[in-house]
Amino acid sequence: MLPAESTPRSTMIESPCVKICTLDGRSGLCLGCGRTVDEIARWTAMSAAERVSIIGELPGRLAGSRSEPARVAG
Repeated sequence: MLPAESTPRSTMIESPCVKICTLDGRSGLCLGCGRTVDEIARWTAMSAAERVSIIGELPGRLAGSRSEPARVAG
């Protein structure tokens, strides 16, 4: 048996997913993390630099989508 520090590890890719996977039909953004469907689908294939860039944009995206007033049907 190999010691724990010498066992191979899988590479973990940081994800902004918060397990609230609901897409907003108007903005096309996930209401949980703020990513687009395309970004979610390509996430593991993106370079680390691409992921870091998108993660940096997410707070602004989420703030913008949450500050829009809700429309009332009527």
